[in-house]
Amino acid sequence: MTANNGSLNRVFTFWTLLIYGVGDILGAGIYALIGKIAGEAGGYLWLSFLIAMTVALLTGLSYAELGSRFPKSGGAAHFCEQALSPAAGFFAGWVLLCATVVSMATLSRAFVGYLETYSLSLSDTAIIVAFVCFVGLINFRGIKHSSAANIIATTIEISGLLVVLVSAAYFFTQHEFSLFTGKLKTDGVLAGAALAFYAFIGFEDLVNVSEETKNPERTVPRAIVGAVLIAGALYMLVALSAAAVAGPERLAASSAPLVEAVRLSGSGFPLGVFPLIALFAIFNTTLLNYVTASRLLFGMSKEGVIPGWFAAVHPKFRTPHAAIAFIFPIVIGVSLLGNLAYLASATSGLVLTAFALVNLSLIVVHWRASRHEGFRAPRPAPYAALALNLAAFFYLNAESLKLVAVILATGAAAALLMRMARGHALGGARRA
Repeated sequence: MTANNGSLNRVFTFWTLLIYGVGDILGAGIYALIGKIAGEAGGYLWLSFLIAMTVALLTGLSYAELGSRFPKSGGAAHFCEQALSPAAGFFAGWVLLCATVVSMATLSRAFVGYLETYSLSLSDTAIIVAFVCFVGLINFRGIKHSSAANIIATTIEISGLLVVLVSAAYFFTQHEFSLFTGKLKTDGVLAGAALAFYAFIGFEDLVNVSEETKNPERTVPRAIVGAVLIAGALYMLVALSAAAVAGPERLAASSAPLVEAVRLSGSGFPLGVFPLIALFAIFNTTLLNYVTASRLLFGMSKEGVIPGWFAAVHPKFRTPHAAIAFIFPIVIGVSLLGNLAYLASATSGLVLTAFALVNLSLIVVHWRASRHEGFRAPRPAPYAALALNLAAFFYLNAESLKLVAVILATGAAAALLMRMARGHALGGARRA
């Protein structure tokens, strides 16, 4: 039985893709991590977000040019295959796929935590299984359903951040305040930036739906840059506002820092609504991660680096149903193994690895390729992005880096075996 290697529906315009990208970035990170970032950077947590946005934007420019040159599903895997080698493409795909799966597991754990604020009598396992099933079903039914759900969830996510800003504005009319408090500590700001980087993960997903986007050579680059800038601006405004209202010490000590900021503002907003907003944020990010992971498998399969049945497209819904089904039990298994903070740091390490490979790919493309009529990143951008990607590793959790090392070693071994197998196959063909 052969796989149905059909084409995917082109349903994304610039505006729907921009919303998709903003929704992917504005996930659970800002709700979950702002307190920990405040604990590292103090009153200058906004600067940590600015640095993280700069790193994301520079890498986003590399994604934008490579997405314009190679508008296919597969993202980092496809870029590295074209610029470096098939083995490098497999390795990059493996790293990003594992990062997406670990991120989904992290978010599933976060979903449990926020849902428990409503005192439901359900086990963690039952909640995780039901949550992943629901997200997987939306993904299976098709990208149109996923896009519609994303627009709704993104609106709710942004409304939560706007509540923080409006509550802070009310506070500012009633009290004296300072937007810049405490002493600037460079190490703390950089450590905060390493944490804040997790909140920007998601812009890279846009290249994985290139085959479902109208005029992708023009649309994808504009959407990437726009999504990073919009998300970064919101993050910095929220960071400034929350720190001015609650102070970095209270934010760092709170398990729900944005709720604390709204409470201390005295605006009267019903605090019980915030866990619901967080649940929507987590759902949205998990959904988009699931879409990305399944499209990564789909793209790698079409490129021939993994078995062809992963490229099977459902005859009715036109979605990569085999890839969606394969990911489902893995996410549940990983969700039951680790805690949120550990898995979040591991996700950042894996994504930074994939980003470094993408930036290296663009550098190689610039060396080899002729002029390109589509989007072109500034020449220094991939060099600066690569250096910043590697520097960020010094500020990640040491224990989580052990998991990252195991995943990277496994992927490297598999890539080496694949390269050896292809070499033997080519040698046999030449002898024949």
